[in-house]
Amino acid sequence: MKYLLGLLSLTVATILAGETPPSVQVMVLGMYHMGNPGLDLHNIKSDDVTTPQRQKELAEVADQLAKFNPTRIALERVSKSEDFTDEKYTAFKIEDLATNRDERYQIGYRLAKLLNHSKVYAIDEDSDTIDYFPYGAVEKFAKENGKEKLLKDMSNEVEKKMKAFDESQKTKSIKDLLLSLNDPNEIKSDQDWYYNLFQIGNHGSQPGAELNAYWYMRNAKIFSKLNLVAKPGDRILVLFGSGHNYWLRHFAQQTPGYVLVEPGQYLK
Repeated sequence: MKYLLGLLSLTVATILAGETPPSVQVMVLGMYHMGNPGLDLHNIKSDDVTTPQRQKELAEVADQLAKFNPTRIALERVSKSEDFTDEKYTAFKIEDLATNRDERYQIGYRLAKLLNHSKVYAIDEDSDTIDYFPYGAVEKFAKENGKEKLLKDMSNEVEKKMKAFDESQKTKSIKDLLLSLNDPNEIKSDQDWYYNLFQIGNHGSQPGAELNAYWYMRNAKIFSKLNLVAKPGDRILVLFGSGHNYWLRHFAQQTPGYVLVEPGQYLK
């Protein structure tokens, strides 16, 4: 609460002085999970990013993102600290890049060290009581109400995209892979999967709509945490799995005082 009050006080003081508060610039960089944790419904199989060639490519990506000159870097991790500090960054050493494939290390921590940041922020949302992705209920409804084929067809389309991405790793650099994931048209296309779930429901139950609502809630809470960290004039790099792209970009575009920055203009 004290961080929000501080931000509001600064904003009010600026307005009273007859000035417009500087916007918070937010770059959302949607990622594939380089460490292959296998925790998503559909998972990309990342190649080994610790090889000399991939390390060279990752260093190039960090150099290009550094031109955005982010004042804060926020990652897909849950923090136990009131100020959302990512405790693992404190123990990070550059040598870890040779063994830890996690994209939070390979891009987030790498860039933070390059820019001499003393902190990295962890703004992900998790809950012991709320299922933010209740896909089991969707599957159960589909099985009991003749929607199995629809759900299977939707799943097959996603798997095709995953396989195409896996195959593209053989010829594309990490920069080009990230450009593909963060193309606005591709992001909009990926969101179609969620909206097609609206077909999974009837008069008495709408599990597809509920999944959309809970997924929106998780991302709204993530952006709310970002708001608690941000100060007017900040430039914030947000590094999250690409499944979060649509809503985090939406909030950066629609929330007063925020401006969305396209990562493509730096990665290209």
